[in-house]
Amino acid sequence: MTVSRILTPPARAIDPRGQRFGAGVSAGILVLAFALGLPWLAVLVGLNLAISAAFGTRFFLPGRTWPAVRRTLRLGPVEPEHEYPPRFAQALGATFIGLGAVLFLVGLAPVGWLLVGAVAALQVLLAATGICVGCRLYFLRWWVPAAFARLLRRTDGLLPYGGGGRIERADA
Repeated sequence: MTVSRILTPPARAIDPRGQRFGAGVSAGILVLAFALGLPWLAVLVGLNLAISAAFGTRFFLPGRTWPAVRRTLRLGPVEPEHEYPPRFAQALGATFIGLGAVLFLVGLAPVGWLLVGAVAALQVLLAATGICVGCRLYFLRWWVPAAFARLLRRTDGLLPYGGGGRIERADA
């Protein structure tokens, strides 16, 4: 089986460059939040990650400008990727930032910033190299990704990419 034939439930097909772009913007915002000492800004990024994970990557605000950037730079099409692995990665990021928010509230800001920094570092890794650690964890097929798929009301039955359902093309 090739990497392009990894079996996942049907969902939207997205431009992976949009996720990389959004991760870079999001990491920049998290670094700015740390530099200015604004934990609420980091929590807003985490909230947006949670919304995007729950309802689709089209709700990831830092990546929303990607279609305009792509058109402006006249970048050609790229092979789309399945939406679930990035959504799972966003759910992990939202969880870490959410735990950081709890730590901010109980007075453990340095530990909270450490969790936020971990998310920012992984987003920089994605933006710079295209390596999405959370996406790779999704494909391990351990219990958490299966539960995540069930939460999205999708079966985690091993269906071929795009098989058994309509795939919607998306710009972001």
